[in-house]
Amino acid sequence: MEKSSALYHRIVAKFGTSLLTGGGDRLDRKIMSSLVGQIGQLHNQGREVIIVSSGAIASGRHMLGLAKQVKGIPFRQVLASVGQHRLMNLYEQLFSQYNITVAQALLAKTDLLNRAGYLNARNTLLALLELKVLCIVNENDVVAVDEIQEAVFGDNDNLSAMVANLIDADLLLLLTDIDGLYTADPHRDPDARLIPQVEVIDSEIERLAADTPGWLGAGGMITKVGAAKLATSFGVTVVIADGREKDVILRLADGESIGTRFLPSASKLESRRRWMLSGLPTKGRLVVDSGAAQALKKEKRSLLAAGIKDIEGNFQRGDIVNICDPEGARLGCGITNYSSADIKVIKGAHSGKIATLLGYDYGSEVVHRNNLVVV
Repeated sequence: MEKSSALYHRIVAKFGTSLLTGGGDRLDRKIMSSLVGQIGQLHNQGREVIIVSSGAIASGRHMLGLAKQVKGIPFRQVLASVGQHRLMNLYEQLFSQYNITVAQALLAKTDLLNRAGYLNARNTLLALLELKVLCIVNENDVVAVDEIQEAVFGDNDNLSAMVANLIDADLLLLLTDIDGLYTADPHRDPDARLIPQVEVIDSEIERLAADTPGWLGAGGMITKVGAAKLATSFGVTVVIADGREKDVILRLADGESIGTRFLPSASKLESRRRWMLSGLPTKGRLVVDSGAAQALKKEKRSLLAAGIKDIEGNFQRGDIVNICDPEGARLGCGITNYSSADIKVIKGAHSGKIATLLGYDYGSEVVHRNNLVVV
């Protein structure tokens, strides 16, 4: 098959319910073992992978012996609560064969709606990647569903796009039980053709997605294309493919053309720069000394408390602040780990003294390099 020149390093792999169950009513250990084995190989190559996994509700339904017809929000929450443990236990067993430590992260949309929650989730996921821990993410179905529907991701396709944005992923894999996006429903139209690449997700592409039905999972093709539209706007390449294809994850990670590839509409840097520099008003200003200015501009370092000379404005942890050199020229902006009140106490101090000065600490960096854009 045709290959692109891309070799992807940081990958989010989303496994749909229909894939993990093999279309049945329970988790399919053989299929999960194959997926885990591929992730294990990438991990051992030094690649960074986060899994967004469905399957908790299907697992809970099977464990409780409930029919598929039993629906409704309370039952969904109960099934997720019962099944999530089983799902994670199986992942832990499978990854232990590769000496890989796994972690679990349950996210609700409300966790990411405020900047502090966004920052906490981002910092945690990036720290897990640095520690070589394999994180498995799912929506927190037990508490995520309330009367305000906007507070719910609604499906793990959308959640996976948000996770790809959180960690600045290179590639998002939406793996399911269909080859990709077709020109028509392949189950009904024998002339339907697979679309190998989509450069722009326009109304015609969305119409084709809407005409493709869903299966066991909550999504269907329309939610996958919606997630692809969101992720590509963040600078992430997205592929929808059949997760049952032999070595599909390994082959896609090396740039092979399988399924439907959606090209990013902006680079990751452009996307993050646009998000930080426009549309979100900065809440304050940090003036740094010449040493810190040099470290930020030339060495791409984080901003530490010791390098901060002055502070302006009132802001909270997770807000965006401007960063200026001693002459007042703007160096860039970033998401602050500390409030203005905290920084007034710790500015000029060594990072090791933060906990003593404040009685707590959110890390040694006031603005981490991962959350910093230099202009």
